[in-house]
Amino acid sequence: MSRPKSRSSENDCGPMQTNPMNSRSPLRTAALTLALGLTASAGLSRIASANPAIVVDAATGNVVYAEQATHPWFPASLTKLMTFYVALEAVRDHRINLDTPIVMSARAARAVPSKMGFKPGTEVTLDNALKMMVVKSANDLAIAVAEAVDGSVEAFADDMNATAARLGMRQSHFVNPNGLPNPDHYSSAHDLAILARAIHVDFPKEAGWFGLGALSLGEEIIRNHNDLLGRYPGVDGMKTGFTCAAGFNLIATAKRDGHRYIAVVMGAPNTRSRMIRTAVLLDRAFDGIDHPETTLKALDVVGSGTPPDMHSEVCRRRGKALVAYRAQTARLEAPLLATKTSAGAASPFLNAGAGTELAPVAPTIASVHRQVFEPTPVFVGPAAGYQGPIAEARPANSPVGTPFPPGTKTAAEEPKPDTVATSEPAKTHHHRRHRHAAHRKAVHHHARRKTAHRGKEKAIIVENKAASHAGKAEHEKRKVAVHAEKHKVAGKHHTVARHHAAKKKHAVKHAKKAKAKHVAGRPMQLEGGKIQSTRSPAHEHQ
Repeated sequence: MSRPKSRSSENDCGPMQTNPMNSRSPLRTAALTLALGLTASAGLSRIASANPAIVVDAATGNVVYAEQATHPWFPASLTKLMTFYVALEAVRDHRINLDTPIVMSARAARAVPSKMGFKPGTEVTLDNALKMMVVKSANDLAIAVAEAVDGSVEAFADDMNATAARLGMRQSHFVNPNGLPNPDHYSSAHDLAILARAIHVDFPKEAGWFGLGALSLGEEIIRNHNDLLGRYPGVDGMKTGFTCAAGFNLIATAKRDGHRYIAVVMGAPNTRSRMIRTAVLLDRAFDGIDHPETTLKALDVVGSGTPPDMHSEVCRRRGKALVAYRAQTARLEAPLLATKTSAGAASPFLNAGAGTELAPVAPTIASVHRQVFEPTPVFVGPAAGYQGPIAEARPANSPVGTPFPPGTKTAAEEPKPDTVATSEPAKTHHHRRHRHAAHRKAVHHHARRKTAHRGKEKAIIVENKAASHAGKAEHEKRKVAVHAEKHKVAGKHHTVARHHAAKKKHAVKHAKKAKAKHVAGRPMQLEGGKIQSTRSPAHEHQ
């Protein structure tokens, strides 16, 4: 199925460059760290202190590193972890199935990028929708999932908040399923670490979907925004997030020899600095530099109030924020560089998780190319042979398949303010199933026709290319023939010229011989030192 190309806000930072700190010696790095730290403390203390982070042992919930972890922050697309968790809870409670088709509503289709761009009425199975939501960070599918599970976005938001309270997320409040900006929509690094751990504990199989490097939808390849996948050894998820108000957020999980850490980084000024900071924190955890001092449940709540708006530091004047953020990262990285230097430049360090030796990754991670992943196929439309109900927008908290009240628009239709409700009787579930079956049949028919049309277009393109190549070959053949003919004519002219030159040379030689013979037959005498002919002048004039 064709769809408009979407733009993702995770790719706005330009080409990746090599980290300039990698070429410096440890002493120069320490000097740079001190200089940057003085600069930050002189005029950038607010920026330098406004970057929450936390690292948690996924198995025990022990906190090995925390920096302003309970301060409120805009989660951006990290919200989709809660959407993912609530949807899987609904599957576990048999309110919906992973193979249930969900319908793209007009409200979902109006969502801003990043999005899949499906048209209203498009059907996608819940499992495919969740995979596309976490890999592409699709805002439109997040709304469609919310409507499919609870009937409306508002009812789903209530479900999200109830789940957050049950999990112990004390600094979180949700108003939408995709994390688009709203002053009443916030969370914290501490709460998001709780959520990430709950996904791995309660839904370990589905948690692997966050580690999918790429998806294939027909001929389109959808790549994951998580830059650590394929770059940092052991990283197997999870999710990125970005808005101007939130900055660049990231939750990453890394596992080595059965030991997994969860790192949450929020408010980075760009994707590169976010990736390096997360790699530094994971290096410190696996190296044993940071040790558990408390647990997620026991961590004291320090921050409160309104989340800071990072718009000016991230989307307007990013330079000062980058300087301060790099100073923070350099201070965190200094123990890693010291450990590496004391043991030798090429000496590995010991993994605190299970004894696996591995050198620090953060100093060189920016120069590592992104891995090309084998894409996991997804598709649009219901699964083959599916005969169950369709999940779409409906009255809040009603079961899947509940019909719309009489006279209301369906989820796929755009409501109009001046539309007057009709007295058409409510359609039964039997009628609705037949209508959806007819709709699916029509969609499949148009898809087959579009595929056939594309095949014809490709055949025409190939035929035109072949004709163009044949024409070029014929033109080259004619050029070769003309060149050969010119060479042949030039050869003939050269032969004639050589013949004429030979004849002229022969004639000159013959004339010289005749003159020499004639002179030799006349008597000569020497007079006054000159040779004089004995013939009379009269004879010479005869």
